[in-house]
Amino acid sequence: MTTDRSSGLLHLRAGGTSLVLDCTGPRLPRILHWGADLGGPEADTPDDDGVLTSLARASLTELGTSVPDVPVPVSVLPEQSAGWLGTPGLSGHREGADFSSAFAVREVLFPGPRSLVVEAEDERAGLALRWELELTGSGLVRHRAVLTNQGQGPYTVDALQLTLPVPAHATEVLDLTGRHLRERSPQRHEFTLGTHLRENRRGRTGVDATLLHTVGERGFGFRGGEVWSLHVAWSGNHRTFAERTNAGVCLLGGGELLLPGEMRLRPGAVYETPWILGSYGRGLDEMAGRFHSYLRRRPHHPATPRPVTLNTWEAVYFRQDLDTLTALADAAAEVGAERFVLDDGWFRGRRDDRAGLGDWYVDPEVWPRGLHPLVEHVRSRGLQFGLWVEPEMINPDSGLARAHPEWIMSAAGRMPPEARHQQVLDLGRPEAYAYVLERLDALVTEYAVDYLKWDHNRDLVDAGSGPYGVGGVHAQTTAVYALMDELRRRHPALEIESCSSGGARVDLGILERSDRVWTSDCIDALERQQIQCWTGLLLPPELMGAHVGAPTSHTTGRTHDLGFRAGTALFGHMGIEWDLTRATPEERRLLAEWIETHKRLRPLLHGGTVVHADHHDPAVLVHGVVAPDRSHAVYAVVQKTTAVQVPTGRVRLPGLAEDARYRVTPLPPGDAVRGPVVSALPWWTPEGVELPGRVLSVLGVQAPTLHPESLALIEVRRITHPA
Repeated sequence: MTTDRSSGLLHLRAGGTSLVLDCTGPRLPRILHWGADLGGPEADTPDDDGVLTSLARASLTELGTSVPDVPVPVSVLPEQSAGWLGTPGLSGHREGADFSSAFAVREVLFPGPRSLVVEAEDERAGLALRWELELTGSGLVRHRAVLTNQGQGPYTVDALQLTLPVPAHATEVLDLTGRHLRERSPQRHEFTLGTHLRENRRGRTGVDATLLHTVGERGFGFRGGEVWSLHVAWSGNHRTFAERTNAGVCLLGGGELLLPGEMRLRPGAVYETPWILGSYGRGLDEMAGRFHSYLRRRPHHPATPRPVTLNTWEAVYFRQDLDTLTALADAAAEVGAERFVLDDGWFRGRRDDRAGLGDWYVDPEVWPRGLHPLVEHVRSRGLQFGLWVEPEMINPDSGLARAHPEWIMSAAGRMPPEARHQQVLDLGRPEAYAYVLERLDALVTEYAVDYLKWDHNRDLVDAGSGPYGVGGVHAQTTAVYALMDELRRRHPALEIESCSSGGARVDLGILERSDRVWTSDCIDALERQQIQCWTGLLLPPELMGAHVGAPTSHTTGRTHDLGFRAGTALFGHMGIEWDLTRATPEERRLLAEWIETHKRLRPLLHGGTVVHADHHDPAVLVHGVVAPDRSHAVYAVVQKTTAVQVPTGRVRLPGLAEDARYRVTPLPPGDAVRGPVVSALPWWTPEGVELPGRVLSVLGVQAPTLHPESLALIEVRRITHPA
């Protein structure tokens, strides 16, 4: 299939995905197909064989009864003026008028081989629209819109939402929800007639954010069934929806959720939507892999090995002193850590979480010589130095709040309820923004800070800005982006972690200016298996902070052995959240072995393809990473709970080259297994077993039978190439 620009029919292909667009006529473009690759050359050549023309004709529908007399074109920005009665693409008005748009295309531009820009206008409403679309090399659809007010008076934008069509055989919806300490919990249900809407009004991405809105064939899993997913790359309020109409139209859509009156455009002003990204795949692994490949191809994606990070929070909490922390740095260096991060408690008045936020000066009572002695000691042990900050927040009990109470975000005439004894600093105010930028810049400069753990510990409630308390979430979000961008411009080597009550700000907007996310404040290994699995639908392992905690988790009270804790952290950006000065010599020796294993496997773990086996027993989770050339792979067999059968039976190892031959062995230190059996697994030896990739992916190997809340690691290496 080929492209014919002259006819207005376009076929974009990349990464196993096809996108067919109908740009004929004056209306905004319609997408005729988004999904499996339809074949044909990827080059921009004419539709000589007429396939696109025939496809467009074959896509036309009959007219039902009691409907408009002409077919309703459903564009990327659905309009009621075309007959669409579902969720409108643009909702807005000009003092009550011009509530319905009717855009006419003026020009279609082609800035690249797989991208286009459509310029459209509604002269009567005084609006211009620019729609930008790209099909990335990994097969992601990426699009956004820019709306310009060309009228004489203000125009209020209530919503500007873009859509992507999905086929009618996508009959199930998968989305994610959660709470603090249990983010990314999956839920599935029928994709019935109507609108399945997920809205976030928290002022940040949210602990309960869906991350991806996914629809697919009935029974889809990680390895099979067609799936389509949509993500809004925005760190403030947003909405996504899956909509099915009784006319047979099925859509995924989304955009920013604007507060009332928040986007009031003066004449000549513009509103730009976040990027909306869509991914198609046969199975969730392939769908997620397109996001992973896209992120890894970014020029600013982390290029150096991800340093093993010790964070001090669960080791000392607010109990900071030089002797304790230098001893902790010594222990971190001993086990192989590469970065030391000083968490909350280093700044003025910060003895607990009730005071100090906003006063970003080193506390002279705790640190009479500043942080220099600690930083010098950390660096003398070969470790990078990182610092915790929460720049968007302010404690009422702080010098900053007493000096500038007007800098607190609030609706006019009242204060929002406190959360964690704090309020939100209004960074939409230029003077508040300038203060925070100066303080962070000064700290990073003075201590040559390598890494900021950038926290954000409360939702934005009643988030008014300025003296009139107008809706301020959009301005706050863009100010945070600008703040991070400017710090990175001034300090090009600085890395930033997005932390927000753990995993409450995980999105591709914040990841345009940060180097990883703190996946959850819960580092209980059992909880983390689920949290990391579902966060991985969007993010590759190197962007997910995953730490080894103390034997007993401070968030759940569960106790796990070191093998389960370290084996879980192994598959992310590995770190430590544990007072190592209290660990036994044997625990430190074994932790050092796990860290050395992680470093050896780091190129694979942070550059390979993430895979999951669809196992029949929900008590067992099998996941792994396969090298791009499929020469090497590592898998974890995780026993989450007790199983209904013993022994465990076979587990399949997906992602390998079918015709290659592999050696399969237990991987130390994840080879030490215990379970409710009385004999050893015959192949579980250093020699392992040799089998073809097709056998391993179709039939698999007998798995070790494990006690609940434990795991075993399997390493696979290619010994012969495919024929």
